[in-house]
Amino acid sequence: MEPSRVPLALGGGTLEPAEVARFAERLSERRFVLDERAARRIDASAALLGRLVDEGRPLYGVTTGFGDSARRVIPKDQAEALQRAVLSFHLVGVGPPAPAEVVRAAMVIRANCLAQGSSGVRRSLIELLLACVAEDLLPIVPQRGSVGASGDLTPLSYLAAMLAGRGEVTVRGQRGPADDALREHGLRPWEPRPKEALAIVNGTSFSSAYAVIALERAARLSVVAELCTAVACEALRADRGPYDPVIHEHKPHPGQQASAAGLTALLAGPGLTRDHPFPLAGEPRVTGDRVRDLGSPIQEPYSLRCAPQVIGVLRDTLTWVRRWISVEINSVDDNPLADPDTEAVYSGGNFYAGHIGQAMDALKIAVANIGDLLDRQLQLLVDEKYNRGLTPNLHPHHEGDDPGAGVRFGFKAAQITCSALTAEALRSAAPATVFSRSTECHNQDKVSMAPIAARDAYAVVDLVEHVAATQLLAGCQAIDLRGPDRAANAVRRAHRVVRARVPALSDDRRMDTDIAAVVGLLRTGALDFTRPFPDTGFLRTDNDDADRTTSWPDLRSRNSHHDHEG
Repeated sequence: MEPSRVPLALGGGTLEPAEVARFAERLSERRFVLDERAARRIDASAALLGRLVDEGRPLYGVTTGFGDSARRVIPKDQAEALQRAVLSFHLVGVGPPAPAEVVRAAMVIRANCLAQGSSGVRRSLIELLLACVAEDLLPIVPQRGSVGASGDLTPLSYLAAMLAGRGEVTVRGQRGPADDALREHGLRPWEPRPKEALAIVNGTSFSSAYAVIALERAARLSVVAELCTAVACEALRADRGPYDPVIHEHKPHPGQQASAAGLTALLAGPGLTRDHPFPLAGEPRVTGDRVRDLGSPIQEPYSLRCAPQVIGVLRDTLTWVRRWISVEINSVDDNPLADPDTEAVYSGGNFYAGHIGQAMDALKIAVANIGDLLDRQLQLLVDEKYNRGLTPNLHPHHEGDDPGAGVRFGFKAAQITCSALTAEALRSAAPATVFSRSTECHNQDKVSMAPIAARDAYAVVDLVEHVAATQLLAGCQAIDLRGPDRAANAVRRAHRVVRARVPALSDDRRMDTDIAAVVGLLRTGALDFTRPFPDTGFLRTDNDDADRTTSWPDLRSRNSHHDHEG
């Protein structure tokens, strides 16, 4: 059985963000089931809560009102009506629907959190939720309306309503009434028992869903950013000396060292890049009293030279963000908790999504800086003052008497789009968690703003994916102009993958579909062809010397002016 088809047991504390993201993005066909030990805890927690309700104990959100209304105790025979109220009054979301992959991820995470066995819900509720996941029954969830404390109350209320057969859903992309969809799949709508509706909505799973997808896409971006940088270095015949491990041993941030090693591997072997043009050994000393022009700069621009220091920040951020998200999605994040081990109910604040908010604010800043880095590299590629003999805006070479020469603009407009995307990503990177607002009669007087931070991170990653795609297209065009057979192995391989989907620019054409095609390559991992050595963060690339004879569109210079270093 393929690994992605092996059932994954929930409730054991082992759910990985990558597993959730792959399932949510339809990159795997994982099936989720309940862990047997977790199922016993679930039963014990539900029995504990039921016994305390029967005894007439005042329990927050079970036999009392919600939030500021918690001082009002209700009769136990109204406990189920209280839960039904949650299915209505929190349906106040606004804005466009959340993407399908986010909703899928939220459902899996919510099931896993409830499966930890301290939420006081019945096993059948979690099984219904997992059945909806398996059939791809997805509630339509407006994106906006949550401050991320007392959980993601509003967005998760749409999930609770769907389970009860209320509202609308999509079923494998088709929209219809939730009640009909459940019954067509042989599922009975849920009738909430005491605390169950509160347990669905009073958690961080919607924020965490955005977070897991942003995390995994950002991880792919960290690899792609190194590839884009390597392509730019080759296209510009840059100095690869700044990636020498000696430099990074003197500032040993793990992410920085791994990024430098990755760039070194991508540029290994014969290629267009240079080793440091002015090595100390064997070079004449500066003599005389006259200024001498070296002919080319002794150092590269920061967007090339400092790439490991920029990408390394993202790599290191990913490490701790992944750890925080892993804890969050394997936790009991609602309130109150019905702990079967101590046979007691605890009121607390595990619904506060502070770790998710902080992680997403940091992630989007790191990712936005990747976008800025790649946008600056693109500027070097298209500007004839800086691109070292490449054509203006990377348009194809033409004969001097070509009547169309003056009306070809290559990547001119694409660079403007890339700049706009970068600016939007940088603007969206402002932290959301510092904008806490006191809400709900000052009961929720300090809130996390995690849903906004996570949604922004998801959006910033999307913007920077498009920046990377645009830069990579330009870099491949520049490699076409230099001659792909002259490039380093890994760069030729990247060029081949891109050219299998997008042809070289032989004349001006619309490029929006080209950009979308390359974004698709980024998201499916088609360009993640570097892989770690065992037990190290160092990367290697497959040797493909045999491919040096591959034929490419001949966009190279008919004029030697366009093939010098500038």
